[in-house]
Amino acid sequence: MIRAVAGDLASMVADAVVRPANPELEPLMPALRSLDAVAGPRFVEQRRLRNQLGVGAAVVTGGGELPAEFVIHVVVGTDEDAVTADTIRRAYEAALWQCTQWAIETIATPVPAAGNIAPSLAFQTVLSVIREHLRNAEHPATVLIVVPEQSEADSLNARIGQGD
Repeated sequence: MIRAVAGDLASMVADAVVRPANPELEPLMPALRSLDAVAGPRFVEQRRLRNQLGVGAAVVTGGGELPAEFVIHVVVGTDEDAVTADTIRRAYEAALWQCTQWAIETIATPVPAAGNIAPSLAFQTVLSVIREHLRNAEHPATVLIVVPEQSEADSLNARIGQGD
């Protein structure tokens, strides 16, 4: 099941939240800085890397103080302006593979619109990757696409229901 919900990613009840990041696992979207603050210092420590990750990679860490047990960090670009539909596609494919490996049932994800990529293209890219993955995999069973406003959730749910 895929559905859009209004709310704050940091307060979502899910097994894991998806966190778009750069190769050093720093947040790429300003809204994700609040997620890091809520997750606390243990979370910051868990996401420290010895080496940078490649664009398109995904890695799982603990969720710190978040309601979600895990955070799946997706490397969607080197900076906000480097995010493309292709980098989103590769990173979300890697994230969904991690869900299969970790048997993660429910994920919550933002639409990773950053820099030069339009939110509608980012949404369409994420949705198509999720749909393709769910055709062949059991995990995750539920994907929540988290947006700030209910009107935006309603609009995205209409697009999800239309097969867009």
